[in-house]
Amino acid sequence: MILELAEAGGSPRDLVGGKAANLAEMISAGFPVPQGFCITTAAYRQVIADGEEGRLRAHVLTVPLPARLETGIVEAYERLSQGGPVAVRSSSTAEDLPDASFAGQYDTFLGVQGADEVLAAVRRCWASLWSDRAMRYRAAHDTERAPAIAVIVQRLVDAECAGVLYTANPVSGKRSEVVVDAAPGLGEAVVSGAVTPDHYRLSVESETVEGPGEGCLTPSRLGELAAVGRSLEKHFGAPQDVEWAFDGDGELWLTQSRHITTLFPVPESEGEPRAYWSVNVYQGINRPFTPMGASMIRERQRGMAAYMSALGFSGEIIDVDGWLFWDITDGVRSPAKRPKMAAFMDSLAAPSGRLVEQLGRDQRFPSPSGSEEDTPPKKRRRRWERMIPAWLWPDQARARVVRDAERRITAFAGPAEATAGERLSFVESVRRDVCRIEANLPRDANTAGGTGGQLAVRLLRGYVDEEEIAAVFRGIPHNPTTEMDLALWRTGEAIRRDDEALSLLLDTASDELAAKQLAGTLPDVVQHSVAAFLAEYGCRATSEIDFGVPRWADDPEPVFAILVNLLRAEGAEQNAASRFEHAAAEAEARIVELTRRLPATKPHRAILARFLLRRSRRLRGLREFPKFCLMRGFAALRKQLLLVGEEIVRAERLERAGDVMFLDLAEVREALDGRDFRATVARRREIREREARRPRVPSVLLSDGTVPALAADTGEGDLTGLAAAAGVATGRARVIHDPDGARIEPGEILVAATTDPGWTPLFLTAAALVTETGGMISHGTTVAREHGIPAVVGVPGATALITTGRVITVDGSAGTITFGEESR
Repeated sequence: MILELAEAGGSPRDLVGGKAANLAEMISAGFPVPQGFCITTAAYRQVIADGEEGRLRAHVLTVPLPARLETGIVEAYERLSQGGPVAVRSSSTAEDLPDASFAGQYDTFLGVQGADEVLAAVRRCWASLWSDRAMRYRAAHDTERAPAIAVIVQRLVDAECAGVLYTANPVSGKRSEVVVDAAPGLGEAVVSGAVTPDHYRLSVESETVEGPGEGCLTPSRLGELAAVGRSLEKHFGAPQDVEWAFDGDGELWLTQSRHITTLFPVPESEGEPRAYWSVNVYQGINRPFTPMGASMIRERQRGMAAYMSALGFSGEIIDVDGWLFWDITDGVRSPAKRPKMAAFMDSLAAPSGRLVEQLGRDQRFPSPSGSEEDTPPKKRRRRWERMIPAWLWPDQARARVVRDAERRITAFAGPAEATAGERLSFVESVRRDVCRIEANLPRDANTAGGTGGQLAVRLLRGYVDEEEIAAVFRGIPHNPTTEMDLALWRTGEAIRRDDEALSLLLDTASDELAAKQLAGTLPDVVQHSVAAFLAEYGCRATSEIDFGVPRWADDPEPVFAILVNLLRAEGAEQNAASRFEHAAAEAEARIVELTRRLPATKPHRAILARFLLRRSRRLRGLREFPKFCLMRGFAALRKQLLLVGEEIVRAERLERAGDVMFLDLAEVREALDGRDFRATVARRREIREREARRPRVPSVLLSDGTVPALAADTGEGDLTGLAAAAGVATGRARVIHDPDGARIEPGEILVAATTDPGWTPLFLTAAALVTETGGMISHGTTVAREHGIPAVVGVPGATALITTGRVITVDGSAGTITFGEESR
């Protein structure tokens, strides 16, 4: 129950807790750590053995300690300090984790003197495990629900100066900077925020970049701290948050070292600085890719390699714990490529492009010296001979694309009866075609839809504002994402007409409804209408670009959550189908009204503009069609791979069939051939769950860990972004981080970090959309325009700066968000 701290090295974390385990390891590695002993979790568990679950905090503060334990603590204290002052510190099993520091969540007591006071402090450390703040932190970080706690008693350092050392800048993420906060006396004053410390920033060479004129640390002591910090970082294999103290004799002591949990993982690189763009942000997902998903997205992007390389992107995607990156250094450095790269990035995930332009002015990214390296990308030649027929006969052009897609998708179905090896061979044989179906589909009709609108804008220039034309592209037909949303609305309307079915959905949890759907036990109107929806759109999901993510057909719980949200929306103004039809009729009327503004002397321009706008409307729905085809292909391959997974489970080399998504295809083949991947999958799943808890995903990241930020350019308390869908709406904000199971009331404004097609059913009741990333042609903004709701995207920090319940006004024409009254 009691171990000397120096003897605790190698002890399991669940016996001594995170802090003691780290300190013991530091002692064994030769770092200067004050002497002490550890009262292990075995003692805590003995004390709480008779306590009631809901009253453990009160129990540990009052229950008599076993005599042997009490005597052991007192004797260890006397040996350590001969009755002098000590530090009594918590060391929970849920503490100092690689992804959750638990800094300040559990109690520490300094200057404790006397046996009775030490025993009381030990009890209070135990009780802090069940404080409100610690329980909230554990819940937020999804750590173990029933942790245990050890307690460390250490000799108290008579500190002349103490504080905290970060071996990387915890604010900017910069790995080449050391940050030190220091103050005279005990370090707890710095850690708790009780004083304003001296603040130092040091370069990797230990040169002071920033510091007070007269501080409590000399240059030699700063150098000593930087050196020990580098040693700790090397020993633990990651940047460290270190608590330290210099005593009156000038000797340095270390009282804690743990991972800096807020740093975003960086691709490995050497030499000159590199810049990276997040594929996750570009694709509208704020969670890491599964290993299978990462391998599929790599294959998909290879189909775009020639175009992307011309803009300055790397040929291959880099994977760091499921976060995927393009190396964009060449484009950043190139004055010729940079504008095109920036425009491309902002069209999909603003403000990434503005960050690229900003980095282009950074001295760390000098322009290439050779003229051949700085060649602008060639302009794509418009193939008028192919677009004109699409404008003349748009329905036939669209039908040709659909027929071609159906032919390709039919080939992806795979064998109905086959061995696991044959199924895997089939997946291997068609993977490339599935992943590149978007690039392989005929593009002329799709291109004609966008180009027609651009030409019409030119013809109307000087007579019509561009934002007025936005209304022309609401209620666009043939967009599979919009059609999906409307199909879900119609499903809800069918259920609404059956009182019994309606009551069941409103009164039953979504996960229970999903289980009944899969079991076939729901009322007929629900069972059949949802089954029909899933037959058409069950290939979709939130974060659907990740092949490894379950589809709605696999787990329809999100579908039922959205349905319930729609069923609660009452009133004629909430009828999504009517709103869509009204938007389409209004768009036709707007075409006539806008083209009539041209003078009578230019009738040919009016006729041509009207023709192009109408034809563009008929073809623009194809914008989302290739992605829908990719999802259908993914669903077909997933079906085959999950059947392969079942065979591997039967051979006891995986725990469950879905674990194949934590392998790549080569590893699946190895598993079939006899290799056991259960431990590998468990480790990868743990990493993905850890990484998925990160609150922010940077769109642009530098190789030294810096996350570039734009200079603030907003007005008085307001926010600005990219004007992505015209219109103005005022309502209460609803900040949502995960659409699965989310609810948004009619008239509320959806605020999210990013969106993909899995989010769009929420648009049916939202009054407006605000996102941290996104562009004019990203999926979310495209669908927002078609639903007729205002959207402002590319608003950095929107989910932190806007709180749920706050009244805001979103101006999708000006690109502004204005704050109203405070939340209720």
